[in-house]
Amino acid sequence: MRRLCSVQQKIPCVFLTEVKEEASRKRDCQQFQVVATENVNPVAVEANIDCALATEKLDGTCCYVSLYQGQPYLWARLDRKPNKSAEKRFKKHQRSHKSSKDFMWNVEEDFKTVPETWIPAHRVKHHDGHPIPDENGHIPGWVPVEKSNKQYCWHSSVVDYEVRAALVLRPSSGEADVLEITAVPLAELQEQTLELIGTNVNGNPYGLGSKKQPVHCLVPHGVIPIPNLLPVDFQQISSWFQESPEGRVEGIVWHCNNGTLIKVHRHHLGLRWPDGDTCLANRPVVIRVDGKVEACSSSLFTSFLSLNGHFFSRLQDVNFES
Repeated sequence: MRRLCSVQQKIPCVFLTEVKEEASRKRDCQQFQVVATENVNPVAVEANIDCALATEKLDGTCCYVSLYQGQPYLWARLDRKPNKSAEKRFKKHQRSHKSSKDFMWNVEEDFKTVPETWIPAHRVKHHDGHPIPDENGHIPGWVPVEKSNKQYCWHSSVVDYEVRAALVLRPSSGEADVLEITAVPLAELQEQTLELIGTNVNGNPYGLGSKKQPVHCLVPHGVIPIPNLLPVDFQQISSWFQESPEGRVEGIVWHCNNGTLIKVHRHHLGLRWPDGDTCLANRPVVIRVDGKVEACSSSLFTSFLSLNGHFFSRLQDVNFES
C-alpha cells in the first residue's frame, strides 16, 4: 500500500485548531501559531479514527521513490518558494489578515526557478496549467537525487543505483519491538514516501552517528506503529506525550480504514520537541545488510555490511567500531 505524507496531501489535525497571535515555533516566517483546541475534528470522527492504525510521525526530511530515466530513483523534497518581492507581499498579507487566505499569487512571476527535473507533488492543485501554492506560500515538489548533486549528499548516502537498493529502517519481522536496518530494492519502495533521518538531518533528534561517522537511513511512512495508544482525547494524549516513555515521539499519524490520514504533533499542543531521549532512539535494532550489496560503491552500505547480523540494544548506539 502506498504511504502518503503531508507533502502529497494536506493532513488535518485530529483536533480542531485555532490561530494564536504569537510567532510560530515551527515556521520562522509565520507570525501566528496554529494550536489545537480540545474539540475532536469532525473529519477524524467521520473517518472512524478509533479504529485507525496509529503510527509514529518521524522527524526528518521527506523523500519519494519513483521512476527517473527508466529506473526507480530516490527523490528529495524541494518546495518551490516565492522570490523576495513576492515573499514580502505574502508576509505583509499574513500579518494584516492573521492568515494566508485570499492572497493572490502570480505563479509565473512570483516564484524562484527550480531544476528542470523538478516535479510538483501529488495532489498539488493546478490552475491554468500552473501548480497552486499551499497555505505557507510553497509549492511542494520533488527532484531526483543524483550523485553529482552535493546538496543531497546525505540522501545519496542511503541509496546505491548500481545495486538499485536503499538503506531502510523498519520493524524486524518476527521479533517484537526490534527494528532492523537492511538494504531494500528500490523497486520494492516504488511510489512510496519515506523519511530520511540521521546525523545531519533536522538536528538529529534520534542521536544517530557522529560527525566523524554519520549514520543515515530511510524509514517508510506508516511502518512504526504506536502500541497501547489511548483514545482520542486532548487531555489524555497531552499527558501521554509528556509522561509515557512511548510518547517521546514528535507526533502521531493515524491511518484510517477509508484512506484518510489524521495527525497531531507536539507543536499543536505547545509541547517541546525533542524533549530528552526519543522513543525511536531507544529501540533495539539488528543490522541485516548482507553480501548482495558487496559490489556497491557507497561507503555507508559497506560500513553496514561490516555489521551484518550485529545487534544493538539502542538505535542511537549504532556505530561502525563495534
